[in-house]
Amino acid sequence: MEKGSRARRVMWESFVKVHHGVPKLDKIIKDIQELGSDPFDYMNIGRGLSEVPSHLKGVEQKHKEILRLQTEALRVNSILIKEKVKIFQLIDRYAELTIISNVRDRTLVEHELLARGRDHEEWRKKDLRRELEKIRTDQLFQSSFSLRKSKSGSSAAVSGVPGIGKTTKLQKMVYDWATGKIYPDFQFVFSFKLRDLNTINCRINLRNLILFFYPYFGNVLRELWKNPEGLLFIFDGLDEFKDRIDFADNRRNTEPQFMCTDPECRCKVSDIVYSLMQHKLLPGFSVLVASRPTALHLLEKAEISVWAEILGFVGDERKEYFNKFFEDQAVAAAVFKHVEENEILYTMCYYPSYCWILGLSLGPFFTQRDRKQQQVPKTFTQLYAYYIYNILKNHGREIESPRDVFLKFGEMAFTGVSEKKIVFRNGDLIKYNLQTSQFLPGFLMELLERDDSVQSVVYTFPHLTIQEFVAALAQFLTPDPKDIQKLLSEADSEEDGRFEIFFRFVAGLSSPQSARPLEEFLSLFLHQTTCRLIDWVKENVHGQLQNGGTKIVKRNLLNAFHYLFESQNKALAQATVGSVGTLAFSGLRLTPIDCAVLSHVLGLCDTIKHLNLQRCYIQCEGLQRLENVQYKYQSLRLCHNNLGDSEVKLLSAVLRNTGCKIQELELCNNTLTVSCAKDLAYALSTNRSLTNLDLSNNKLKDSGVKLLSAALRNLGSKIQKLSLGYNNLTASCAEDLASALSTNRSLTDLKLDNNKLGDSGVKLLSEALRDPDCKIQKLCLCCNDLTSSAVEDLASALSTNRSLTDLNLDLNKLGDSGVKLLSEALRDPDCKIQKLGLWGNNLTDSCAEDLASVFNRSLTDLDLTANELGDSGMKRLSLALRRPDCKIQKLDLWGNRLTDSCAEYLASALTTNQSLTDLNLVYNRFTDQSVPAFSRLILTCRTPNLIKLWGNQFSQNGENQLKLLQGTRSGLRVRCEPQD
Repeated sequence: MEKGSRARRVMWESFVKVHHGVPKLDKIIKDIQELGSDPFDYMNIGRGLSEVPSHLKGVEQKHKEILRLQTEALRVNSILIKEKVKIFQLIDRYAELTIISNVRDRTLVEHELLARGRDHEEWRKKDLRRELEKIRTDQLFQSSFSLRKSKSGSSAAVSGVPGIGKTTKLQKMVYDWATGKIYPDFQFVFSFKLRDLNTINCRINLRNLILFFYPYFGNVLRELWKNPEGLLFIFDGLDEFKDRIDFADNRRNTEPQFMCTDPECRCKVSDIVYSLMQHKLLPGFSVLVASRPTALHLLEKAEISVWAEILGFVGDERKEYFNKFFEDQAVAAAVFKHVEENEILYTMCYYPSYCWILGLSLGPFFTQRDRKQQQVPKTFTQLYAYYIYNILKNHGREIESPRDVFLKFGEMAFTGVSEKKIVFRNGDLIKYNLQTSQFLPGFLMELLERDDSVQSVVYTFPHLTIQEFVAALAQFLTPDPKDIQKLLSEADSEEDGRFEIFFRFVAGLSSPQSARPLEEFLSLFLHQTTCRLIDWVKENVHGQLQNGGTKIVKRNLLNAFHYLFESQNKALAQATVGSVGTLAFSGLRLTPIDCAVLSHVLGLCDTIKHLNLQRCYIQCEGLQRLENVQYKYQSLRLCHNNLGDSEVKLLSAVLRNTGCKIQELELCNNTLTVSCAKDLAYALSTNRSLTNLDLSNNKLKDSGVKLLSAALRNLGSKIQKLSLGYNNLTASCAEDLASALSTNRSLTDLKLDNNKLGDSGVKLLSEALRDPDCKIQKLCLCCNDLTSSAVEDLASALSTNRSLTDLNLDLNKLGDSGVKLLSEALRDPDCKIQKLGLWGNNLTDSCAEDLASVFNRSLTDLDLTANELGDSGMKRLSLALRRPDCKIQKLDLWGNRLTDSCAEYLASALTTNQSLTDLNLVYNRFTDQSVPAFSRLILTCRTPNLIKLWGNQFSQNGENQLKLLQGTRSGLRVRCEPQD
C-alpha cells in the first residue's frame, strides 16, 4: 500500500507539472482544488460503492437480464420484399458515435441538419488534429466533465439532430450497463421513451409509472427509494413529449401542483418528469435526457451538470458503418468509394440514418447487373428518388392508385414539416384518408406507443429527410397546380429554416434525372406543375440576388444556389445567375459541400467577375472544391479563411494557368509562411493577369519576401499593388525589396505597414526611390519603428523622386525634428507628394511652422491625428490656411488638444480659404464657447463639405445649434455624433 501511495503521489506531481496547455487535465486539477479534495480521494472515486442489499440482488439480476434481452437486438428497417425489418445483434451492427461536451442550443436560422452539418466539418478537422475533446459514455456522470456532483444528484443533457443515433446510443448504454461494462455505481437503471408516456392521461405516481414498464419490481421499490444515489433515470425524446416542460417557467416554484416530491404522490406524468429532472423527487439520483437541438431551450433553466452533443460519425466510423451494412465487403467498398468521391453525398455521412438511406439506395447499383453505373445518384434528390423507387419496386403488396396514395402521404408529410411534427397518429391518417394497408415496407414504420389501458399505434417516417422528400414529391403529384407557387412562397416566409431541405427536393424533382425513376410507378409528372415549380425557383434566386448584403440574405442566396444544384438545370442557372457581375458570401461559413455547389453553379456562368469569400472559413477542402472555377474571376477575395501554405500552393497552380483571368487576389490573414512563397513567386513570374496581391497579416517573414522580390524583378511581372503589412519583416529583406522597386516597371502601390523595417530598412528603400526608373506612387510605412534618422534618407529621396504621391508614416517616432526634415523635402518644387500621413508621431507646436510652409505646394491631404499640436500649433496652421495659394483639401486634426482658444483663428482662416473640403476636429476640447465661431465658419465658408466635431465638450444644446446649420448649404454635413 505504501509503495502504491508513493506511486500515486509521483503521478499527481507529474500531472501538476504538465497540466498547463492540456485543457482537460488542467480542468480536472482545477476542479479538484476548488473542491478541496485530496487527489488520492479522487483516485478512489467509485471504489467505495454501496453494495446492493442481499434481498434486492434477485430483482437486480432479473432487471439486468430483461434489459439485456430488450436491448441486445437492433431492428433495422428494410425495403426488401421478404423482410420488412431485419434484426441484428447490437454489438455486431453498432458503430461508435462521437460525443462532445459544452454544445448548447442556438436560435436556428436554418434547418437543424444543415446548421449542425456546418459545424460538423470543423469538428471533424479538430478530430484529425486531435484537438476534439470527446466524452466517453462512461464519463457522462463521473469525470472531469461532471466533477461537481451536487447532493441532489447529477444530470446530463445529450442532444443530436434527427437520425444521429440518439435512441440507438441510449440502447447501447442500457445494454452496456446490463452486461456490466459501465456505470457500476448505478444499482438500477430505468429507461423511458417520452413518446411512450404521451398516452398516460390519468394521474399516476412514480411507483406505478415504473411498475407499468417494469412490473416485476412489485413491492421492492420502496427499498430503492432509500438509496437514490444508486438510481439512473433515462428519458429519450424530450422533443417528442406532448406536454411542454419549460424549466424557465417561474410559476412552477409557486404552484405546488407542478411539483412532485413524493414517489407515492399521484400527479400528471409531465409533473413527475419535471420533478425528476429538477431533482425534487428522490434527491440524489442521476438523470439523462436526450433531445433534438430544437427542444434544448426548454432545459436552459434546468439543473443540468453536463451538456453534450452526439456528433455522429467523425472519422473512420463512416467506412465502418458501410462495412457492417453490407455482408458483401466488395459491395461495401464499392458503395463507400462512390460516396467518398462524391462530396455532395459524402459530407452528410455524419449521421447514421443518412448512411442507412445511402446503403439502401446505392446498394442495388453495385449488386444488380441491370443497373447502369452512370445512373448512380449524384445529388441528394436523386439519392432519395432511388430510395422511394426501390421501395416501390420491391414492395410485397400491390396498392391501388399509388400516385393518389403518395399524394396523401405527401400532404400529411408537408403538414408535419410545417408544424415541426414527426409523429403521426390514427387521427392524422383518417384526416388524409389513409389506411394502414397502404403502407410500404420501410416507408412508414409502425412504432407501438404504450397506453394505460390499451396499446395504440403511432407512425413516423424513417427519417425527417424522407418526410421532407415525400412532402416535396406531393407537389408534383397534385392534379391542380394553380396554388403551388403561393404555397411555396408562404413556406419560404418561415425564418427558422424548417423548409430548406424541402425546397432543395422541390428543385431537384424538377430534374428529369430525379423524376424518371419515380414516374415509372407514379406516372408522369404534369409538365405544367414542373414549369410552375421551376418558375418559383427562378423567382426565388432572382429575389435573393436583388436583396441586400446581410448575413441572412447571403444564407438565403446560398440556399438558392443549392436549389440550382439539385435541379441540375444548366439553362435555369444561366437564366438566374448568368447576368450577375459580383457575388459576395463574405462572413458566411461555407462547408465543403457549399463550395462544391458554388463550383457547380458558377461553372455554368461566365458573367461573374468578382467573387468575395472573405471570412467564409473555407479552408483546404473548400478551396479544392472551387479549384475548377477560380481562374475565371477578375477579383477573388479569400481573406480570413485559414487556408495555410498547402492550399495557397494549389492556388498558385491556378495562377500559372494560361487561361487565368484573376487581376485582384486577396489572401490576407491566412497563416501563410515562407513554405508557400516559392510557389507564389513562381506564379507571379509567369502570370500575366494579376495586378493586385494582398498578403498582409500572414507570417511570410524576410525569407518569404525575398523570394517574392525575386519574382517582382522579373520583367514579365504585372503586379501593380502589393500588400505585405503585418508579416514580421525587418531590415534583412529591405535590400531585396529595394532591388525589386528599382527594376520593376509595374509596381505602383506598396504597403509595408506594421513591420519592423526600422531606420536601416528605410535607408535601403530610399535608395530605390531615388532611382529614376522607380514607379512607386503609394508607399505605406506605417508603424515600422522609424525615427528622424529614417526621414533624412526619405527626404533626400523625395527631392528627386518623380512618381511618389502618397506617403504614409503613421504611428512612428519621427518627432518634430523628423517633420522639419520632411518639410524641407516637401518644399522642393519637384516633390510630388499629395497625401501625407503623420498620425501619432509625437508632434508638437514646434513643427507647426514647418508644416505650414508646405501648404502651398502639391500637398492636398494631411493627417495629423493623435499628436499634440495644441492651440499654438493650430494658430500657425491657420495662418497657412488663409493664404490664397493653399492647396490643402483634407485636414485631420483628431485628438490634438485643441481648445476654444484656437477656434476663432481657424474660423477666420477658413472664411478666405478656397481649397479645404474636409475638416476633422474629433476628440478635442472645444466647448459651447466655440459654437459661435464654428457657426460663422459653417455659414460663411463655401468650400467645406464635411466637418467632424464629435467627441468634444459641447453641451446637447451646443450640438443641436451646430446640427441645425447643416441645411444652410447643399452638400454640407456637420457631424456631431459618429452615427450622423
